Amino acid sequence: MKNITKILLGFLVVTTALLSCKKDEHQVIFEGGTAPVLTASTTAPMVLDIANKDNIAISFAWTNPNYRFNTGVSSQNVTYTLQVDTTGSNFTTNPNIQEMAIANDLGVTLTVKELNTFLSKMELSAGTQYNMEIRIKSALLNNSVPLYSNVIKIKLTPYLDFAVEPPGTAAMNYSDGALWVVGDASANGWSNPLPAPYATSQRFTRIDVLHYELIMPFNASGGYKLIQKQGEWSTQYHALDGTAKLSGNFEKKDSDPQFPSPGAGTYKVEVNFQTGKYKLTLQ
Repeated sequence: MKNITKILLGFLVVTTALLSCKKDEHQVIFEGGTAPVLTASTTAPMVLDIANKDNIAISFAWTNPNYRFNTGVSSQNVTYTLQVDTTGSNFTTNPNIQEMAIANDLGVTLTVKELNTFLSKMELSAGTQYNMEIRIKSALLNNSVPLYSNVIKIKLTPYLDFAVEPPGTAAMNYSDGALWVVGDASANGWSNPLPAPYATSQRFTRIDVLHYELIMPFNASGGYKLIQKQGEWSTQYHALDGTAKLSGNFEKKDSDPQFPSPGAGTYKVEVNFQTGKYKLTLQ
């Protein structure tokens, strides 16, 4: 009888403890929001001019999306992203779509240079008119619950701009530029000026003032730099990451690190002054 009493008493204690530990669960449920409404100070066609680069080009404003949960209006900070794309890409198919992160303001003002930089990074040609589309994306923490605004359409004509100044002179609109590979990753070594035949075989083809290409063999090791004037180092281009063999960023400066050899073989070298990036492809 004592044993039965002890068992019942123990069961009662455990049951009471479990009941006392049980808590009500409150699930937070997203009930919706309102897509922000985007407006622009102008939608008239614009021909961007470097002479006006510091002037205000356009201002955007948008409404609060008012994210709501079953617990009430969200108290989380809302972040916004201004998205710029070409018409027809629908913000999905263009790998060069441009975005600008904005804290939790309900507006942003862009200078002529800032607007032109979007187009330059998209590798759009200077002096050509493009149909552009701009919208705002709102989101909560960790990019959750995104909402997208209406799309503003505008015709924009960019001016020549670049991430890294290309070879040549501004007075000639950089049409007088030239570019060579110099270094012990090449057959020539570090001789500058380059002797024949390397002055020809290691000279780039200018695709346009912002894009240069060259196909040449590289040694298994060593490094190289890019020069735009024979016998001169002061206007050279060097890598920003001395370990990036096949692609990376570069700048115009008499400095290290050098571009590292991609390895033994023949490569196509593409140098993009518009984006400040280079790429090597084994042929």
